[in-house]
Amino acid sequence: MSSLSRELVFLILQFLDEEKFKETVHKLEQESGFFFNMKYFEDEVHSGNWDEVEKYLSGFTKVDDNRYSMKIFFEIRKQKYLEALDKHDRPKAVEILVKDLRVFSTFNEELFKEITQLLTLENFRENEQLSKYGDTKSARSIMLVELKKLIEANPLFRDKLQFPTLRNSRLRTLINQSLNWQHQLCKNPRPNPDIKTLFVDHSCRLPNDARAPSPVNNPLLGSLPKAGGFPPLGAHGPFQPTPSQVPTPLAGWMSSSSSVPHPAVSGGAIALGSPSIQALKHPRTPPSNSAVDYPSGDSDHVSKRTRPMGISDEVNLGVNMLPMTFPGQAHGHTQAFKAPDDLPKTVARTLSQGSSPMSMDFHPIKQTLLLVGTNVGDIGLWEVGSRERLVQKSFKVWDLSKCSMPLQAALVKEPVVSVNRVIWSPDGSLFGVAYSRHIVQLYSYHGGEDMRQHLEIDAHVGGVNDIAFSTPNKQLCFTTCGDDKTIKVWDAATGVKRHTFEGHEAPVYSICPHYKENIQFIFSTALDGKIKAWLYDNMGSRVDYEAPGRWCTTMAYSADGTRLFSCGTSKDGDSYIVEWNESEGAVKRTYQGFHKRSLGVVQFDTTKNRYLAAGDDFSIKFWDMDNVQLLTAIDADGGLQASPRIRFNKEGSLLAVSANDNMIKVMANTDGLRLLHTVDNLSSESSKPAINNVAVAERAAERPASVISIPGMNGDSRNMVDVKPVITEESNDKSKIWKLTEVGEPSQCRSLRLPENMRVTKISRLIFTNSGNAILALASNAIHLLWKWQRNDRNATGKATASLPPQQWQPASGILMTNDVTETNSEEAVPCFALSKNDSYVMSASGGKISLFNMMTFKTMATFMPPPPAATFLAFHPQDNNIIAIGMDDSTIQIYNVRVDEVKSKLKGHSKRITGLAFSNVLNVLVSSGADAQLCVWNTDGWEKQRSKVLQVPQGRSTGALSDTRVQFHQDQVHFLVVHETQLAIYETTKLECMKQWPVRESSAPITHATFSCDSQLIYASFMDATICVFTSANLRLRCRVSPSAYLPASLSNSNVHPLVIAAHPQESNMFAVGLSDGGVHIFEPLESEGKWGVAPPAENGSSSALASTPSVGASASDQPQR
Repeated sequence: MSSLSRELVFLILQFLDEEKFKETVHKLEQESGFFFNMKYFEDEVHSGNWDEVEKYLSGFTKVDDNRYSMKIFFEIRKQKYLEALDKHDRPKAVEILVKDLRVFSTFNEELFKEITQLLTLENFRENEQLSKYGDTKSARSIMLVELKKLIEANPLFRDKLQFPTLRNSRLRTLINQSLNWQHQLCKNPRPNPDIKTLFVDHSCRLPNDARAPSPVNNPLLGSLPKAGGFPPLGAHGPFQPTPSQVPTPLAGWMSSSSSVPHPAVSGGAIALGSPSIQALKHPRTPPSNSAVDYPSGDSDHVSKRTRPMGISDEVNLGVNMLPMTFPGQAHGHTQAFKAPDDLPKTVARTLSQGSSPMSMDFHPIKQTLLLVGTNVGDIGLWEVGSRERLVQKSFKVWDLSKCSMPLQAALVKEPVVSVNRVIWSPDGSLFGVAYSRHIVQLYSYHGGEDMRQHLEIDAHVGGVNDIAFSTPNKQLCFTTCGDDKTIKVWDAATGVKRHTFEGHEAPVYSICPHYKENIQFIFSTALDGKIKAWLYDNMGSRVDYEAPGRWCTTMAYSADGTRLFSCGTSKDGDSYIVEWNESEGAVKRTYQGFHKRSLGVVQFDTTKNRYLAAGDDFSIKFWDMDNVQLLTAIDADGGLQASPRIRFNKEGSLLAVSANDNMIKVMANTDGLRLLHTVDNLSSESSKPAINNVAVAERAAERPASVISIPGMNGDSRNMVDVKPVITEESNDKSKIWKLTEVGEPSQCRSLRLPENMRVTKISRLIFTNSGNAILALASNAIHLLWKWQRNDRNATGKATASLPPQQWQPASGILMTNDVTETNSEEAVPCFALSKNDSYVMSASGGKISLFNMMTFKTMATFMPPPPAATFLAFHPQDNNIIAIGMDDSTIQIYNVRVDEVKSKLKGHSKRITGLAFSNVLNVLVSSGADAQLCVWNTDGWEKQRSKVLQVPQGRSTGALSDTRVQFHQDQVHFLVVHETQLAIYETTKLECMKQWPVRESSAPITHATFSCDSQLIYASFMDATICVFTSANLRLRCRVSPSAYLPASLSNSNVHPLVIAAHPQESNMFAVGLSDGGVHIFEPLESEGKWGVAPPAENGSSSALASTPSVGASASDQPQR
């Protein structure tokens, strides 16, 4: 429901309350869920109307929505139960216990048992915890205090506890204003008119009792259709209703014209533009209009545009208004604006691309990485902070034999190909390129220079005009559109075509996938100005409307997905940016300030849910989304193209703009300048001496576009023809000596042993919280330890750091989070835990039952699955926290639904206990590993085993009988890391192929644990001899080694103390922590002057990565220095 519809509900609530319709007021509060009336709720609780209390609550929350909601319902039902016991109404108490309270047994079985035992007592006050229970009235009052606190803390009630401040009888006031306006537009207005109905528009009677013409068809005003509006969908329209369910966001776009004509008041906007021929053919209000539909709350494009200037400042004035006034009314005025400080206005970087940029996109996570596509088919990847071009590729068909004959003929006839669009996938692991000839190419990106060919598709006949990613049915797909008038949806993992949408009568210019209320859909625009909308069901277009400009139009949502905008340019050069009213498929407001005749197709972008920007008239123009007047225009120190291409980064702190002479200017606000400065400092390592005077290869800060060196990707020689000539500096890199960075002294890194309030024998599991401000450890004695960093003057962010010690945290109650243990030796148990995404809960086991702990109170929320078998590994499903994969010591994997306390599937494929589990939310698979050194891939839709493989153990190495094998997905969600005491390996999931392996030499200490850094660019590994090594993940080459002497005191240097587990910080890629065999936890960061762990080794055989080719086992042994 739109914001105006929501406000209309508040006006109706006020009206009903003023008219004393009390029951209806509370029914509407509950059904709409917009306002929680705490006073009414309190009255019902005091009265003990428990059914009404729960019914009212149900409009705002359900029992299992979150912990606050669960507690609210529990307290209410517990009070109802105690009152039945107090009245000695045992049957009622039993009914409440079974019907209302049993649901909570899943989360706390012990508490449910204790509540049940109250039935056996003559007076429940005999229970120690209930001994102070007074009478019913006082108990309800005490409970109400607790309920109010829970409701106020519950995020579902946020912004619903305060009724908006309104003037009295606000709805009546608006109706009166409308009637006054109608009366003023009467051709023969009469003084003191007697208005007796709201069902039809008011019009004063003529002397001969004829009715005056309606305002829309008044010959004095002329026919006044909506400027840029859509003609109605009648029976003659191309859309035929289908039985498919229509999603709410598209309902207005998809409805057929009503048999009841629209009212004269809402029939057409008073527009600045002249009527279009098309609009005159299909007027929204027939001349014989006499019936009326009362305008909906979404019809703000009507109520705003039809108001004359200066009526009221309570409602923002619309946009397409005739600049006219009525007697006694003042002229409207335009407010002057200054450019806000949060707009990127400062030219921070100027990059030379070498050919004219056609499309740009910032990486969604690494927000200083800029992807560029140009008019000659080049692709460039820039690290804007350091001004370094990481990759430059020229257009080339990867496999010409698979291309259609029309494409081959087109390439022969005109080999020059332009990039129409480049775009990153939502997680930044893939990017797509749409070309002006048939082709779409997808690359996978693995950080740095590591860009690999993923998919090449001959997608459309003619040009591919746009490409966008989406996730219908939780499956990553990409959508394309082209000159062949079609839209196609492809599987991003396999390239299989999922849907083809046909119905446009002109080349499809742009697409805009989106989802609302769990409904996935796609908007598309064509060069004839038609807008269509599609669901992923092959049932045809749901709408057929026209965009302002009726030519090249693109559409985009605000960052929060709530507001829809489009930008278009007509063939005559007239440009428009408009906001749409989705519920009605009509223009809501049109933004002003474009040059009268744009010299090209205007491009636009949105940022921060607040600003619009467009490139026009050799400048960048900005608008506040809520104001149609131009906010400001910036020329970026001159030199911009007539209609420059523009692109914001995700946070809106940087703005890339195309300029003359094949240049790109990057604008920045204060946050953007700070971000660029930070990246620039980190990348300047080549100009500083490394630890132990390690020599590193220098890299130029900014290179000419025509002489960029790009090593071949994946060892594939085909890629070498894609690059520009190699400059001498790069070709001679191998002459510069690279050395491994050795950290052997405490002064060579930042390390900190976390303070200990209690002694534990060893740390078995370790993880940073998702917020990054705490670290959680599970000791071998089944006790959890939590350290938190506090926000203070020395640590403004409150994030984890090796520079300041945290506090070992416990709740005021002093209780510990201690796992259930069996009578067997706890040292033999296999500990495991998993943390919820919001850091609220941890699920954990140490050989006994699985426990669910509240991270705030340390209380045990539930225990389940008593052994045997015992849990050995836990992993939350990435899309549903109620689904948990549980690895068992009997070699099975159980898929468990916490909410219904039920094992949904039991997976069998291993021969020994499960030691690792990892989900891919891109491929929809679960990868498992076991003590049998076997890897299995399971489909998460039906939980069938897709493939399995036994780990390749390096020749000459022997492994323990129960050696752990761990798995962890790379950020791309396609490759995963395998950790075994004998090796590190990178596997590709779909084929389960080993792409790269780093074996441990026979004479060296075994690996104890390893993990990716948060950006998957590094791998941190710990060894039995207390050494810690840092690898570049792209090629599994060692770049830094931390010796035990750098962090262990001399008294322990010759002992058997070593790391058992290693954890990476979730946001800081160069921070990690280790848990030691003596119970200690150390956190590590490089020196601030270094910024990174060593320097990446030079490319192997001219390739920055060899993951795409499968080397022989042990091929990387030469990379490994003597340990």
